[in-house]
Amino acid sequence: MAHIDHQPSKFMLNLLHVLPAFADEAKGVVNTIVEVASGSINKYELITESGQLKLDRVGYSSLAYPFTYGAIPQTWDLDNDPLDIMLVNVTEPLVPGSIVEARIIGAMKFVDGGEVDDKIIAVLADDKRVEHIKVVEDLGEYFKKETKYYWENYKALKKPGTGVVGEFLGAAEAATIVKESMERYEKEYKPLLTE
Repeated sequence: MAHIDHQPSKFMLNLLHVLPAFADEAKGVVNTIVEVASGSINKYELITESGQLKLDRVGYSSLAYPFTYGAIPQTWDLDNDPLDIMLVNVTEPLVPGSIVEARIIGAMKFVDGGEVDDKIIAVLADDKRVEHIKVVEDLGEYFKKETKYYWENYKALKKPGTGVVGEFLGAAEAATIVKESMERYEKEYKPLLTE
């Protein structure tokens, strides 16, 4: 059974505000709450205030998520949401709402409707099948093409041209994005929390 560093409670905990961002900072491993399993066209999102999973929208086309998608707890991105993370090379679809530890391999700069909405790229930390993947380049050039295509077209039938993919970054730069998002969470979001 999994445990978290929190006193037992009769109330449901909001894991976005209880789990730390890093599970093991020295190894670049972050906690991740899964929102969308790969292969889904449905966009689920954690409700920041309560922690429940909500169907945000049904995809506007048959373009399905080519990766597992989630959020890193105790982070706050420039789009006023927890920092997004893409889990790649996941063998079996992960259950939305589950918690996994993910090893950072890079990041993708992204602007969605004029807002910065960067994506951390990671693999499952304890999956021996992806142990050899250390950086985004280990995924091959096609990964970048497919990922860029997805993000630039996933809203194309409703809001064409709103997604702009920038450069792909290394693991160290991605860890910096996580840390900046942690600082932003402490400064901007954490003061809003109530008991």
